[in-house]
Amino acid sequence: MAVSKQSRQYLRAARWIQERGIVYLALIAMGIIFILPFFWLVSTSLKPDDQLFKFPPIWIPKPMMWSNYPRALTYIPFWLYLKNTLIIAIPSTLGLLISSSVVAYGFSRIKWPGRDAVFFLAICTMMLPYQVTMIPLFIVFRNLGWVGTFKPLIIPSFFGGAFYIFLLRQFYMTLPMELSDAARIDGCSEFGIYSRIILPLSKPALATVGLFSFMGHWNDFLAPLIYLEDDTKYTLALGLQQFQRQFGMEWGMLMAMSVVISLPIIVLFFFTQRTFVQGIALTGMKG
Repeated sequence: MAVSKQSRQYLRAARWIQERGIVYLALIAMGIIFILPFFWLVSTSLKPDDQLFKFPPIWIPKPMMWSNYPRALTYIPFWLYLKNTLIIAIPSTLGLLISSSVVAYGFSRIKWPGRDAVFFLAICTMMLPYQVTMIPLFIVFRNLGWVGTFKPLIIPSFFGGAFYIFLLRQFYMTLPMELSDAARIDGCSEFGIYSRIILPLSKPALATVGLFSFMGHWNDFLAPLIYLEDDTKYTLALGLQQFQRQFGMEWGMLMAMSVVISLPIIVLFFFTQRTFVQGIALTGMKG
């Protein structure tokens, strides 16, 4: 009887390893591969100069040069660039959330003539690379007198983004139309349905759009490079490029600056990853 019980335990363990153990091992291996570049970045930011290019590479530097971080932050006006980046990223994210959610509501919950054709045209704009519209947009903003200010980087966000409209429309279509019909019968206006019923149910999708938008504006390099002329208005992405141009051979400080700039996005993703994954899963449920 004891042998039989031991055999059953052995079989259960073997089945668990066969079904889940291999999956876990594969996930751990993939996780190590993906985290390896960031670990190398942090390791390099702490290395003395004589350990930077040694082979085989030194993963844990001795001694650790923590002084690379304060030195890197003093070489450029870091806090000014951080303030400029937040001035652009926060209003742009709010603008995209408001405008894209309203437009997506119109495309998914309200029937009107030509709705699908207009939505198709809006989706087609995603196929245009930024380089195609870059020059016409620059001419428009120059004629408006916006070049050299933050306006070209913020105000267009209040007119929606095709990708975010598509993402939110997919989510709104998963919500039962009976909710809207019941509210209409009770006399609720269309804006009331949007603000009181649809928006509270859309938190995961809105959080996903907000995170995507904030990351995009935080890391954006090309648009600030085109529109910002005064270095007192530079963002962190431009500051990093400026640092690389002036102190490119200071690899330790360059990597330290890269870690500092990447860290807020990593922390933000770490705390919102559950909502982010849930939003991605829900928006892909219905086409």
